[in-house]
Amino acid sequence: MTQLCTFEAGGMLFGLAATDVQEIARPQPITRVPLAHRAIAGLLNLRGQIVTAIDLRARLQLSPRDTSARPLNVVVRTPDGLFSLLVDAIGDVLAPSDASREAVPTTVPAALRGVVDGIYKLPDRLLFALVLDRVVSLGESA
Repeated sequence: MTQLCTFEAGGMLFGLAATDVQEIARPQPITRVPLAHRAIAGLLNLRGQIVTAIDLRARLQLSPRDTSARPLNVVVRTPDGLFSLLVDAIGDVLAPSDASREAVPTTVPAALRGVVDGIYKLPDRLLFALVLDRVVSLGESA
């Protein structure tokens, strides 16, 4: 069983391998970057380290966040350094059974299908398991 750190964006529940998550941080001031990819919210200073903040809603082509809502930061470790994923709410660390895992259906929008490795059926909702490397990769398909 894999432990997944869960969080919400756009009313959907997502999870990343708990081993990829460094920390959860409160809303931080973000400096916008001119001409950056639409999913890059900007840069934040995390105890002296500059971290790229990716708006998960924009990355997954979900509806925009209400301008009065302040996103939380899921700080993740990648081979290319730290990134912050801006999310709406933080969930629990879950260990869903492999038996509850399904392949990603073709009906899932392409932007989401490209970054999801599988879907777990929970008693009350679906959990989309993200692939971190795909989420932070902002190539032409992003």
